[in-house]
Amino acid sequence: MTDNVDNGGFLDKRNNIILISAILLTIGMIVGGYLLGNGLLRSKMADRSVTVRGLAERDVTADLATWTIAYSAQSTNLAEAQADIDADTAAIGKFFTELGFEADALRPTGANVSQYSSNGTPQYTIRQRLSLRTNDIEKAQAAVARQFDLVRRGVVLEDGSGMSYSFTKLEEIKPPMVAEATKDARKSAEQFAKDSGTDVGGIKSATQGYFSIDSRDGDSGGYGVSDTPYKKVRVVTTVNFYLD
Repeated sequence: MTDNVDNGGFLDKRNNIILISAILLTIGMIVGGYLLGNGLLRSKMADRSVTVRGLAERDVTADLATWTIAYSAQSTNLAEAQADIDADTAAIGKFFTELGFEADALRPTGANVSQYSSNGTPQYTIRQRLSLRTNDIEKAQAAVARQFDLVRRGVVLEDGSGMSYSFTKLEEIKPPMVAEATKDARKSAEQFAKDSGTDVGGIKSATQGYFSIDSRDGDSGGYGVSDTPYKKVRVVTTVNFYLD
């Protein structure tokens, strides 16, 4: 009888252990399933994002002016052609001196001599190019405005002569412009999120577009004028935002 009672107690303990283990296993499966499902949900939510573009523009004024002056002289005598070129060069130098430019602001950038025969008579053509570089934009504009004074002094400007204005301080305005473009992109993302009933989270990824510098009002055109000092800097960024 004693052995039967002991065996029964042992069986009851074993059944209790099995029951408890089953309960713990069930609870573990439930918790694990919840965590797995919640993790999948969070993962799915993390995949929700929107890609938008942001624009930033800024009007600037060029800080460097470069005027290329091309002119030529032609004669049946090489020495005469050279004398004409020297006279034109002197006239150009005087023109810029009168406008207040330093002597070293105007520099030669190239010259060539070509020869051909016409009815047995040699023809010589000498072409020369001078370049003006200055950071005084107002003075450069004044020079362009008076360029026909050169024509009146006997200097015939060839095709390729023209003023070019450059903005060289792009690195100084890049960071704030990128920030402006990113802010503009977030506005677009917030509008999208509002329409879809979600909220905008952090940045998932972003790509900075290239900076472009163009004439603010388009090419000005006109004789001897190929550019304008008034520029528009533009950048477009592409940003991918998380949606919460």
